[in-house]
Amino acid sequence: MRNWRKYGKEIAIGFIPVLLVFLIFTGMPAVPLLLGAAMIGGLLFLARSRGGLAVGAAARKAPAREPAYLSFDDIGGQEQAKRELTEALDFLVQRDRIQKLGIRPLKGILLTGPPGTGKTLLAKAAAKHTHSAFVAASGSEFVEMYVGVGAGRIRELFKEARTQAAKLKRDSAIIFIDEIDGIGGKRDGGQHREYDQTLNQLLTEMDGIQGDESPRVLIIAATNRKELLDAALTRPGRFDRHIQVDLPDKQGREHILRLHARNKPMGSGVSLAKVAEETFGFSGAQLESVMNEAAIYALRDESEQLTQAYLAQAIDKVMMGERMDRETSKEERERVALHELGHAIVAETVRPGSVAQVSLTPRGQALGYVRHHPVKDSYLYTKTVLEDQILIALGGAVAEEIHYGGRSTGSRGDFDQATQIVRTLIESGMSNLGIVHPQALTAEQWSKENAAILEALTERTRGILDGRLETFRRLLEILIREETLSGEELRAQLKHTAA
Repeated sequence: MRNWRKYGKEIAIGFIPVLLVFLIFTGMPAVPLLLGAAMIGGLLFLARSRGGLAVGAAARKAPAREPAYLSFDDIGGQEQAKRELTEALDFLVQRDRIQKLGIRPLKGILLTGPPGTGKTLLAKAAAKHTHSAFVAASGSEFVEMYVGVGAGRIRELFKEARTQAAKLKRDSAIIFIDEIDGIGGKRDGGQHREYDQTLNQLLTEMDGIQGDESPRVLIIAATNRKELLDAALTRPGRFDRHIQVDLPDKQGREHILRLHARNKPMGSGVSLAKVAEETFGFSGAQLESVMNEAAIYALRDESEQLTQAYLAQAIDKVMMGERMDRETSKEERERVALHELGHAIVAETVRPGSVAQVSLTPRGQALGYVRHHPVKDSYLYTKTVLEDQILIALGGAVAEEIHYGGRSTGSRGDFDQATQIVRTLIESGMSNLGIVHPQALTAEQWSKENAAILEALTERTRGILDGRLETFRRLLEILIREETLSGEELRAQLKHTAA
């Protein structure tokens, strides 16, 4: 049955000509048969095209009322993006003032940034802010193997936006196209005629948008890969405004957590500020998942409130994956504990206060892990910061060497991370090679410099851990017995040894 669905079209296309030849050979008149076949084929193609357009239009009718329940106040962690978007929307809100100043109305706004940062939410909030009709589509909806279908759907999308505005008695409409790189990718002059026609139709529709028309139409598009878009799409006069929607900072993360905590019973001792500290690099979607997973943990334990412990477990799950029920031998368990303590002790030495938890609980592909949280959000890194990160990555392997005389396969991921950071050092001109174009280096030069940097930092890591052997043994006993070690307890033990 599966093969028939996959190859049924090809079988039918091959069978029909054979059947016509056979009927003509047996004496049937050819002209009526050919005309009948052409009429049937045309009707089927027309029905399919209209059906696809109807399905696309029907799927977009529901979201037209959705923005009524979403505003910019309901979106956390994107203050800069919200300010830029609000200013760009003034031509729909303050029409008279814009006209007096002679400002050309915007035709398109492009939202770019990592997945899960709220680009779709911003588009919906823009529709409420401007009191506009809202029609949404995805770039994949316009990709078809049949010539002209994608272009037809683009025309139908703009028609649907104007129809929705008329039905809702709005004087403006917003068309939101998610993942626009699906139809707006760079044209390479190849054989992708259907993609080119769809993009050309979109460009034509955007050029046809006039500032004095009613309803006014604004296109908002979202993409994770702005660099892949065609230059004809991103030039001024098409997508005039490009707004970066980045991952939220600490204050933004706390705002998002509070928004998602409104409908959840939070315990009295819960600190969302602490959760925000421990979720550096999380997107808004991941933070929502943290709150949801914490509620699921509370449900499993039949608890009526979300506690800090549930939130900590939820962070681990979103970051590392679900807890696995793996049976490990005593020797393997001890090796994993040594490995993770190596990471943790080095981290606390070079970045005091950065360790949140050390755990032997298997999650995802990891048999154990150290959860770090930065003292402050950072977006620029010095040579010292990058070298410290390499020291932390090498801590697990060096700890195994000190206690067992050799390494294990558990260090593979750490070495991948370390070599990537070394590459960043070299490409940023912070190695002994100085400022050099990466492509000007031979493979031998890359390998030699990489080995020199890692060898020097491995010796530094060994020096840090050799001075903590007594603390290492004491922490190892605690970690194997308790399975988890908090950052506070780790720091207390290290401070006791130093004293």
